[in-house]
Amino acid sequence: MTTIAVIPGDGIGPEVTAPALDVLDALGLGVRTDVLDHVNADTYLRTGHALSEADLDRIRPCRATLLGAVGDPRLGDTAYVRSILTTLRVELDLYVNYRPAKLWHDRLSPLRDAARRAIDCVIVRENTEGLYSGIGGSTRTGTAHEVAMDVDLSTQHGVARVLDYAFSVARTSVCLVDKANAVRNGGQLWQRCWHEALARHPHMATSHLYVDAAAMRIATDPTAFDVIVTNNSYGDILSDLTAALAGGLGVAASANLNPATGQGLFEPVHGSAPDIAGTGAANPFGAILSVALLAEHLGRADAADAVRRAVAAAVAEGHVTRDLGGTLGTKEAGAAVLAELERP
Repeated sequence: MTTIAVIPGDGIGPEVTAPALDVLDALGLGVRTDVLDHVNADTYLRTGHALSEADLDRIRPCRATLLGAVGDPRLGDTAYVRSILTTLRVELDLYVNYRPAKLWHDRLSPLRDAARRAIDCVIVRENTEGLYSGIGGSTRTGTAHEVAMDVDLSTQHGVARVLDYAFSVARTSVCLVDKANAVRNGGQLWQRCWHEALARHPHMATSHLYVDAAAMRIATDPTAFDVIVTNNSYGDILSDLTAALAGGLGVAASANLNPATGQGLFEPVHGSAPDIAGTGAANPFGAILSVALLAEHLGRADAADAVRRAVAAAVAEGHVTRDLGGTLGTKEAGAAVLAELERP
């Protein structure tokens, strides 16, 4: 039996994970869950560690991990969040961050031009290198002469494999986004790997944009894109933009993948949202749609499609939380998707 690790996390994480697990159970995928509900900020504050080696030993054999959200206002820096997210991505070598953006209903789009609202694209983001690699340092900290440096790491191995993955999931086209005109060394590496990838995939339509031009194009006509592939930091920014054009972070799902090992980490894009934690206002659709990605990862495209149809039906009927213009709470919105899923 396939085991799924579950980390509910902090803030609204446990609140959105609960309905997502209800949906996972209703799919009848024959999986068991191993819930690590102690991996959270309380544990970090008490012990100085959130994710132990024993926890990693439980997670490593799992085909997938479902994460709610991590983050806590009691912590003044990002060390805690990095100790979970970065550790999982690096330890499991989850080099692909896969963030789909699909508009579930016209009323959710902020775009005035109806012809350009139907965003349905994917950001494929390199997930283990770039500016988030943690390489760098500072000196003369706290003085007028302070110097801080973060290294934008790119390797041929890392760039080539994420480009090949982007081509593998594209339906119609792949667009490379970089800043090779200004970031010379890394840009040259990405460009060389890109042209080598083009030779390996000669029949796919392709394009290239610098990141500033890409942001402008996405904001004005997101329907122009199928798959966008880019580095860690640009992908982080552009995927929030595409999420906003598809209805907001509340409906944004993501997957962190290693196609070679078959392991994956699935999570809604939103954070722990401490300002609404405990109010019952959190939108569970991002977590539920992350379950759809998880089902797809397990080879059950039929189950993934069923979840997406159920979410689309709930949105169309207005059975949604306040961020999408509805009146439902987290549990009620999750129940609405479950009812649509179980509808004969």
